[in-house]
Amino acid sequence: MSAGTAATWQGVLFDLDGTLADTAPDLGGALNDLCARYDRPLVAMERLRPLASTGARGMLAEGFGIGPADPFYEELREEYYQVYETRLTRDSVLFEGVHDLLAGLDAAGVPWGIVTNKFARFAKPLVAQMPPLQRAACLVCGDTFERPKPYPDPLLGAAGLLALAPAQLVYVGDDERDMQAAQAAGMAGVVAAYGYLGNGAPPTTWPAAHHIATPAALLDLLRKA
Repeated sequence: MSAGTAATWQGVLFDLDGTLADTAPDLGGALNDLCARYDRPLVAMERLRPLASTGARGMLAEGFGIGPADPFYEELREEYYQVYETRLTRDSVLFEGVHDLLAGLDAAGVPWGIVTNKFARFAKPLVAQMPPLQRAACLVCGDTFERPKPYPDPLLGAAGLLALAPAQLVYVGDDERDMQAAQAAGMAGVVAAYGYLGNGAPPTTWPAAHHIATPAALLDLLRKA
């Protein structure tokens, strides 16, 4: 598929964690709550923050040194989820500038939605507790489709909900999987360079059309189109 350019964008899709909302304090906080429960050393937030977009997998790897192949992983992941549910928005906030970005899109009549790998059991109540996000035209979660990002399925599903062709949409995210999904869906990808970005390949190597240092920069791109 061929991605459109800024001149053809008619709608915007956003990742959630690390793009619209700074959820690292609660994702990391939940890990440290779990570490304390098991008498394990707490992990500094500066180590956890880049891993926030990887969710439970990244948190548990850092705090407990285990991954999905470990026989204790599924049980510990569910325990982590239960802890995280108790503090979804205790310390999480929208990134500075996101409120104005969304208001600007609304004022311009540009539809926007959210596509996240966060499961619905967390994404829906999180969005419900952050009023500006409630205006999203769609919310596609990590378990909405069988295959989450980096597969294109969630983005293509969101395009259908917005009644726009993939080439008419841009996807904004802070993880390499976001850009891979956008490329596979035929959408332009924009890296939210203010987000978590992970510990893998540098964002300059991701298949993205643009990089933005602030949420406001996306409005600048749209105005120049």
